[in-house]
Amino acid sequence: MASKNVPAKKQQELQTTYSNFKNTLQQLAQKIGDVEQEAEEHKLVLETLAPLPGDRTCFRMINGVLVERTVDDVRPALQTNAEGLKKVLDDLVKTYKSKQDDLDKWKKKNNIQVVQQ
Repeated sequence: MASKNVPAKKQQELQTTYSNFKNTLQQLAQKIGDVEQEAEEHKLVLETLAPLPGDRTCFRMINGVLVERTVDDVRPALQTNAEGLKKVLDDLVKTYKSKQDDLDKWKKKNNIQVVQQ
């Protein structure tokens, strides 16, 4: 972070605030990646189950326990989970964009220019 004629204490406060913004954005990006991966896994399982007959046996992991079900029993639960993950992902992306906007406004308000290393 480059700044001119700023007292050391003020510069340290600015640096701390900037670091907090960046850490928050990094954590949100990590969560977004995790949710995207889980949503992709659900999509792949649903695609795999799609051509199978409904009475076919399949197995599902629930809270660390492998349970035997039929495709017809598992498909609706997976679909519901996939839709929930999509909603969570959309909310996380909105939050990320909001935080990014907050950071940009803060940088503009404080006349901050970030120097890439």
